[in-house]
Amino acid sequence: MSFSITRVSAIWGSLNSSFWFVPAMMCAVAVGLSFLLIEVDTWLGVGKVSDFGLLYTFGPEGARVILSVIASSMITVASLIFSITMLSLQLASSQFGPRVLENFMRDRSNQIVLGTFVATFLYCLVVLRSVRGTGDSSFVPHLTVAFAVLLAAVGVAVLIYFIHHMATSIRIETLLKELAADGCAAVDRLFPEKLGHGPVQYEDETDAHRLPNDFDRGSEQVNADASGYVQNVGMDALMQIATEHDLVLRIETPPGRFLTEGECMLTAYPRDRVSAEIADSLRGVLVIGRTRSVNQDLEFSIRRIVELAQRSLSPGINDPTTALYCIDRLGEVFGRLSGRDRPSPIRFDKKRQLRILTEVIVIEDLVCNAFSAIARYGISDVDVVTRLVATMGRLSGSLSPAAREAIMALNEQVLIASEHHASTNFDRKAIQELLRSQII
Repeated sequence: MSFSITRVSAIWGSLNSSFWFVPAMMCAVAVGLSFLLIEVDTWLGVGKVSDFGLLYTFGPEGARVILSVIASSMITVASLIFSITMLSLQLASSQFGPRVLENFMRDRSNQIVLGTFVATFLYCLVVLRSVRGTGDSSFVPHLTVAFAVLLAAVGVAVLIYFIHHMATSIRIETLLKELAADGCAAVDRLFPEKLGHGPVQYEDETDAHRLPNDFDRGSEQVNADASGYVQNVGMDALMQIATEHDLVLRIETPPGRFLTEGECMLTAYPRDRVSAEIADSLRGVLVIGRTRSVNQDLEFSIRRIVELAQRSLSPGINDPTTALYCIDRLGEVFGRLSGRDRPSPIRFDKKRQLRILTEVIVIEDLVCNAFSAIARYGISDVDVVTRLVATMGRLSGSLSPAAREAIMALNEQVLIASEHHASTNFDRKAIQELLRSQII
């Protein structure tokens, strides 16, 4: 049960973020709606439908022409939209990096726009088959045809919206806003405000509930059956399995780690309680995919913003303004960590029995790695260094003492290195003033 819930959740998340799922659902709804409206037209009859003055009452030939024109127009516009979308993906990949393509692929607006035109095309095709006969023996579903005209009008509005949306979505400001929102959402998931385990309690609880002395010798390794990145770890499912079978589990590969086939995913103790069925259940709780996911991988969310900053500072692009935007968004994501408790590496069941041991994110390492990666590329740019120092200075006052100490040490190192790389006396003087203010 735990295995199926975790897998179903992963499959649903993959479908929901794919480019084809929403258009496929809209096509299915359109086909079903066409059959329904045809039945309504048959039940009402031509006489009752003709009483509505707002409806077009064509003959069979006129209805076929209307439906054919709408269908051909919709599929033509759908092809145009698909081409524009592919061009935008190519531009995003070359300009912003391949890691951000997922944001464009899962853009709900693009999916709905494409689905609108393809669904209208299928709707008209299905309705065309119901228009038959000539003269008095003819049957024309006037209500259904009128709805096709309404869908065509909606398509015009959707096309105008699509042009505006694409022009907005490929802007770096829009993309950075989405990347920062993904990062903030990951912070909210991984660093809830109330955890029940504070940083001061870690060592005490680990000492009181440490692993058995023979854990390494008496445990069973659960190995991966495929290669890929760990995208999701179902903690609730792991806790349920560990409690039911009285196991102690140690997660060896947290989300974001790459696994090769046959590599150890987690370790279960004791060995004699881990049957083949239990091992399969444990293996299924860790979802492995081809790429990293932002769901439980905060480091990947941060890395995507850092990569944008590094690309913008490369000699081929030379766009330091984009790097400043990236630093601001990193400050937004890291600022979300203010006042948050660091999650405990240990998990207990309701009887306070140790069940799960895992790795936890070290905030100071996460922050320092991100800013030092940008500093390596922009160390000679005074504007970039100034923004880095200012952002790190703001963060140091809101994070833990350990994080504050690490950030201030990095701050000083960046300023010293920037002073040596300054190309003009004006820049060197500005860096020296910043360094003096940090020391004071």
